[in-house]
Amino acid sequence: MRPSGPLARRRVLVTRPRAQSGPLVARLRALGAEAIAVPTIGIAGPRAGGPLDAALRRLADYDWVVVTSANGARACRVRARALGADLRGPRPRWAAVGPATARALRAAGVAVAMMPSRFLTEAIAEEVPVAAGDRVLLPRTEAAPPGLAQALRRRGAVVDEVVAYRTVIAPPRSRPRLHAAIRRGVDAVVLTSPSTVHGLVRLLGDRRGALGRAAIACIGPVTATAAIEEGLRPAVVAGEHTVDGLLDALVAHYTARPRGGSHARDRAAR
Repeated sequence: MRPSGPLARRRVLVTRPRAQSGPLVARLRALGAEAIAVPTIGIAGPRAGGPLDAALRRLADYDWVVVTSANGARACRVRARALGADLRGPRPRWAAVGPATARALRAAGVAVAMMPSRFLTEAIAEEVPVAAGDRVLLPRTEAAPPGLAQALRRRGAVVDEVVAYRTVIAPPRSRPRLHAAIRRGVDAVVLTSPSTVHGLVRLLGDRRGALGRAAIACIGPVTATAAIEEGLRPAVVAGEHTVDGLLDALVAHYTARPRGGSHARDRAAR
């Protein structure tokens, strides 16, 4: 039976970390696409005895914990469980950058007090209701840009930024799988963070042009900016910066195009 759906017969490359790609792959397949999972980044969990442990031991000293990724939320949950720390107390309040992060926090029993109106770090920096002198914990990857901490400090907050997990850019075992997928041809590449962009480009090396006419699909403007800086041209930028928003934008992109055939099939025919 031929696949059906708005992405039928489209070959879509998914670059998310292995542990996070499953739901996105399943959604793409439900839309008719052939989803190819090749992680361009990996996630290394928090180490015991590290700065996150120290922050979690004195969690009640903070007014806010601002979590900017589901990975950060999961790191807090893992280390809190190892330490016997309770994340559910009346202090601090927790802010999540978007729905996926909020779901990961709620899975740990945390009540999410705040999500921004736009699912961007710049929005959470503007909208989280910190007062001058409030203590804020930022559990993040070591690769996170400094803008959020700087913005909160300008508002008078006392910010502790701790490494909660590490992002492994361009895991070597993904290189042959990526090149094999591109040789077969891909119609779209789904990018969900600046790190996935950097990992993709590093794995491609001097073969960046092999992407050909593949549609570069970005979850939001921050990821799109990273893609442009790496010499890629985003064809799709989600208006709602979630996986659902990204898939809606990808479907709209192909719905608006003439049904002349996929890039992957064009390449296979050459």
